[in-house]
Amino acid sequence: MPATATAASSAASSASTSTFAAVDLGASSGRVMVARVGPDTLHLEEVHRFPNRPVRVDGTLHWDVLALYRGVLDGLRAAGAAADGRLDGVGIDGWAVDYGLLDASGALLGNPVHYRDTRTEGAPEKVDAVLPPGELYAATGLQRLPFNTAYQLVAAQGSAQLAAAERLLMIPDLIAYWLTGEIGTELTNASTTQLVDPRTRDWSPVVAERLGIDLGLFPPLRGPGAAAGVLRPEVLAETGLQGPVPVTAVGSHDTASAVVGVPAEGDDFAYIATGTWSLAGLELDRPVLGEESRAANFTNELGVYGTVRYLRNIMGLWLLQECLRAWEAQGDPQDLGALLAGAADAMPLRSVVDAGDPAFIAPDDMPRRVAQACARTGQPEPRTPVEVARCVLDSLALAHRRTVEEAQALSGRTARTVHIVGGGAHNALLCQLTADATGLPVVAGPAEAAALGNVLVQARAAGVVAGGLAELRALLRATQPLRRYDPAGDRAAWDKAADEIATGRGKEDGACA
Repeated sequence: MPATATAASSAASSASTSTFAAVDLGASSGRVMVARVGPDTLHLEEVHRFPNRPVRVDGTLHWDVLALYRGVLDGLRAAGAAADGRLDGVGIDGWAVDYGLLDASGALLGNPVHYRDTRTEGAPEKVDAVLPPGELYAATGLQRLPFNTAYQLVAAQGSAQLAAAERLLMIPDLIAYWLTGEIGTELTNASTTQLVDPRTRDWSPVVAERLGIDLGLFPPLRGPGAAAGVLRPEVLAETGLQGPVPVTAVGSHDTASAVVGVPAEGDDFAYIATGTWSLAGLELDRPVLGEESRAANFTNELGVYGTVRYLRNIMGLWLLQECLRAWEAQGDPQDLGALLAGAADAMPLRSVVDAGDPAFIAPDDMPRRVAQACARTGQPEPRTPVEVARCVLDSLALAHRRTVEEAQALSGRTARTVHIVGGGAHNALLCQLTADATGLPVVAGPAEAAALGNVLVQARAAGVVAGGLAELRALLRATQPLRRYDPAGDRAAWDKAADEIATGRGKEDGACA
């Protein structure tokens, strides 16, 4: 299998390392990675990848969670084969907000609903009527997104499934339950429900009561590093692993694990975890809950080891991914490498859009919607794939700039470096444009930050590595390939484009400029 990260200490003997599996579930695919970890060693290898294909049934978009579980079992079998049948631990991370419901016997009540389903239309307004946005933000600190778990639960009120439910498990916790038979609610993912108080790092009974949500549905909270059970005998038989194999609660929100995987030195950094979404922000020791923060749509999600991920969700590479899908459906498939090379040579900042515009959340015909967004504000419409790609990447870089600047202003924390981790770390053009737009050096990598953060939390819990985040990140810097991008280009042009985006947002309430 191809290695996704290189080891700095290849000479270290196997006796000095432990072997952990990271299950990393993404919106379009899942992977199982095997890591060999020691005090001076961190080697990560992908052993299995499987698709994550949502299914629309009777107008509702669902996750095929049983297919995901099958992929996890296949991946653990591959992990065992790569590790002579012995693993020192398993951790699971995945996307946020979505959940499965269990009945009194522990059986799943239907496939979980996808966060991009339209069932939450009108739910935020319904919540506003009983809990005004300012009060909700002051209590939970969460960014207003129409698919937050609280809005999903309000939308589901009165449904037969919710009425029959005895337990609610976030997706990584659901997979962990099937693997171990133990239930729990991991804290970093729980914080995305909009039902947790980030100051107490516990549920907010006041919010739940006002929204008519039964907190009894949620199993007890458990923090990253806590024991989450051991693999059940039937899972050991299915995968060929030798028991016991402990399962550890990691930062089960994949962004929480990705932030652990940021190879920063000190605390004066911003991070951008890139993929389908760009999650950009700062790592803090306390939440920012003021009205200015709410108006700027920042979120306070809980991180590992007492931290707060103060960030904003940006549309991310979803925009480009949807463009590629649309061109392929139209019979004009694009080679990504050639497309990015052409975009690098295209006219910079010819047309830009607000990458935070909710109009871009839904799938289907993204090139047309990008062009329409430009036309609404009198900009040249990008017509060729190269022009669309350049518009999208310039716009993402501007969104990164705006978020990093506003996060600093609202929190009082200064960032001197921007770290880009996740899939976008491979996109050299996006990394350079982000450096140019922010005026800050960008350090790109590791691309597999979520899986690395996952295994580092496991390794620390097992006593394989010592210390806190500073020591874990020092190991990352010593073992993982990183690339630095220094700001270049015309700073005044970026300033002008940022001003135009801000002006357009004021005129159109989030439309492009």
